[in-house]
Amino acid sequence: MPTPFHSGFVAVLGRPNAGKSTFVNRLVGQKVAIVTSRPQTTLSRVLGIVNRPEAQVVLVDTPGVHRADSALGRQMMDEVKQALEGIDVLALMIDASEGIKAGDRMAFQRAEGFRGPRILLLNKIDRISKPSLLPLLEACAREGEFAEMIPISSLSGDGVEIALDRFIAYLPEGEPHFPQDQVTDQPERYLAAEIVREKVMQATRNEVPHAVAVLIESYEETPGLTRIRAIIQAEREGQKGILIGRRGEMLKEIGTLARKELEDILGVKVFLELRVKVQPDWREDPRRVQQLDWRRQLERMSEE
Repeated sequence: MPTPFHSGFVAVLGRPNAGKSTFVNRLVGQKVAIVTSRPQTTLSRVLGIVNRPEAQVVLVDTPGVHRADSALGRQMMDEVKQALEGIDVLALMIDASEGIKAGDRMAFQRAEGFRGPRILLLNKIDRISKPSLLPLLEACAREGEFAEMIPISSLSGDGVEIALDRFIAYLPEGEPHFPQDQVTDQPERYLAAEIVREKVMQATRNEVPHAVAVLIESYEETPGLTRIRAIIQAEREGQKGILIGRRGEMLKEIGTLARKELEDILGVKVFLELRVKVQPDWREDPRRVQQLDWRRQLERMSEE
């Protein structure tokens, strides 16, 4: 008898900086979600599609669970809520090197309404000693009911394929939800904005708030060349000065890093033009926050 094909959705949930995006990127085999060392890097849910001969696993990367104190934060938590709808498996991730924190318990609470299999991923085990793993597993077991608990390292890859195999075991039989050559549901336009935002966060470190926004003004594709014009949105004039830098050196560095990575991803030459614009307190403005949600933008365009 032929081996049945399994296909379904697995949401990856956890507090900020647990390593969710690194995990998703490793399994997909390429970057579909940006990664930085700063918390709350992921602003909206992102699909990463993993194709295997026997299965298609659609991973749903989610914003880190936190207490929302702004319009942006509330939209991020709404993204988490929507990510839990219609999934087959819920993968809860904690940072094993830090133990169970208040943010982890918030994520556990978010998962309480999910009636399907819940798998706990103890990430960053490369940072802890083996003797400390068993007490952590026992502590996690007291926090909730999990079908399985799997130690992994998203960075080194240790245990990641084991986790994938266990996801597949719980997925229903069925046809693929996406074409075999597709790795994400994101339009390239949105990915370009995210790559620029990643480079901003990496280049400015703690000098600019992590919630800097990037909006694409134009995205033009021609054979062998893609032209992208983007706005980096800051909240204060002082932040604008930092983003531009002395004689424009910081903005040039951000643009160069983003352009090189986009050329690798898109496989064509990229012309990237960046501008910095100040929008005071944009994180508190629901209308401006919604501009970052590409799904809502597409819905609005289809209605027009």
